[in-house]
Amino acid sequence: MRQSKRIALGAFALALTLLTGCADRPAAAEKHRVTLVAKSTNTEFWKTVFAGAEAAAAEYNLDLFIIGPETEEDYATQNQMVAQAVADGTEVLVFSAIDYEKNASAINDAAAAGVKIVTIDSDVHSDATSTYIGTDNYAAGQQAAAAALKCEYPHLYVGLVNYDINSANGQERETGVRDTFAPLDNVTVVESINVAAAAQPAQAGTAALLKANPEINVLIAFNEPVSVGAARAVTELKQEDRIWLVGFDSNVETVDNLQTGVVNALIVQNSYAMGYLGVESAYRLLTGQSGVLQPTVDTSTFIVTQENLFTADSQKALFAFE
Repeated sequence: MRQSKRIALGAFALALTLLTGCADRPAAAEKHRVTLVAKSTNTEFWKTVFAGAEAAAAEYNLDLFIIGPETEEDYATQNQMVAQAVADGTEVLVFSAIDYEKNASAINDAAAAGVKIVTIDSDVHSDATSTYIGTDNYAAGQQAAAAALKCEYPHLYVGLVNYDINSANGQERETGVRDTFAPLDNVTVVESINVAAAAQPAQAGTAALLKANPEINVLIAFNEPVSVGAARAVTELKQEDRIWLVGFDSNVETVDNLQTGVVNALIVQNSYAMGYLGVESAYRLLTGQSGVLQPTVDTSTFIVTQENLFTADSQKALFAFE
């Protein structure tokens, strides 16, 4: 994985930066072509990324095209989309990799054709990228573990519900969780499962996990749709009062579950910033400002619980820029 200096951007201080702007604005009417290739187009997480990207494209006078496969497992379609974007004349790809390894050749081919590469959210195994913008996923995993440790059970029996095993994000988050728990005598990681990044398979996988391991009293789910599915499984099995559930990101369902206590904590990423800064970085690359880009930009995360749900910072994390 990329080992480089991280620039931390607080999620809510960043909002002010985004509103005021920090880069030189385009003076010419000419529009450059930028393509954002997402991991999917269906979740609230990605819709918020797109909102940020579109705001930056409008601000910097760019032609922005947003595409992505239907599921977060379809790296082959992503590769085809990258090749088509290059053929259509895109100048910069803003890319989020489904598969750290299997997306690499498509990105390398795009770079060889003269296309500049910005990665957001999920990195790719390529030296052709100019910058990565997203969550410090290892640190986010540590945050999830810390939120789980707020549970008052004398011994925590933990089930981990992760998504595609080839996604760098999920694996880094799980490593952060495991490394935090490793020295603790009162925590046992019972089992980790990987499911498709959608609510239905996550619900089925979580239900099977809980039935097979009835001692589990803590669940950690590693992205938005998986968190939705895990919460549905807990409800389906009527385990709301017994299972301590930590999820990632937010939508109407998970926020409702946080209010009712089905979910105990959410690790919320700054997805708007990923989209905005990804497209802003594309503009910098197109206008000779590549020297100001950092190799890695950490867009930061925020922990939301029942206790802080209605604070201004939590509301900004959950609903900012809608």
